[in-house]
Amino acid sequence: MESGAHAMGCTVFAGGTGQTEQQLEAMVDLKPEGYAGTPSFLKILLEKAEEKGLKLPSLTKALVSGEAFPPSLHDWIAARGVKGTQCYATADLGLIAYETSAREGLVLDEGVLVEIVRPGTGDPVPDGEVGEIVVTTFNPDYPLVRFGTGDLSAVLAGTCPTGRTNKRIKGWLGRADQTTKVRGMFVHPSQVAEVLRRFPEAQRARLVVSGEMGDDRMTLTLECAGAVPEGLQARVGDAIREVTKLRGDVVVVGAGQLPNDGKVIEDARSYK
Repeated sequence: MESGAHAMGCTVFAGGTGQTEQQLEAMVDLKPEGYAGTPSFLKILLEKAEEKGLKLPSLTKALVSGEAFPPSLHDWIAARGVKGTQCYATADLGLIAYETSAREGLVLDEGVLVEIVRPGTGDPVPDGEVGEIVVTTFNPDYPLVRFGTGDLSAVLAGTCPTGRTNKRIKGWLGRADQTTKVRGMFVHPSQVAEVLRRFPEAQRARLVVSGEMGDDRMTLTLECAGAVPEGLQARVGDAIREVTKLRGDVVVVGAGQLPNDGKVIEDARSYK
């Protein structure tokens, strides 16, 4: 982001996430027009400025990243005269997607190839379904092929009202790593995917771990279109034991009955 600012002729001074009062003094003296950093630290700066009665009239825009930027925080910052726009990036990949003035999802950067895949597999999901963001970057100095970010998102239908033509994603929707421990043994999304892969009549699956601690129960819910083959639940139960070394119940539901939230494993146990 600093290199991009320099390319546009901006003067940049580095801050970091500490020395809040000194940074505020520098902002009062140097009168920056923009901020680039995490939204949470921008909020800290603005709160501290209000507490000390400092005015920052020059600060009117912000590019935030590194964490979620929910609408409530966007509105809180906007109420203090700063228009915040977010981008999605990682240290390994650089920029992946960015927000436009329309604030309808994030437009994918033209320099990377982005796929949304089912967590625990490399299988792409249909547009609109939540899955893990997997990115290929063509940087000749540091190429990465199908790099799993561990973040969840979904493709947003249509094109951006601003005229940007590249595909959009809905933004950050959580983390894909849902590994959990059941009766002392780890269960991974890849194991759920392996069970699902053995039964082509099933479209999606969700493993719910419930019960009190020490009395774990697993239930695998399968989505199936059309009639359910006879004996399917028993055969899936056998596959669960073979793959995870644990017993689990099996429930079959119709197509579209599972939540579209990218979860493959849900930990619903009580930890009270």
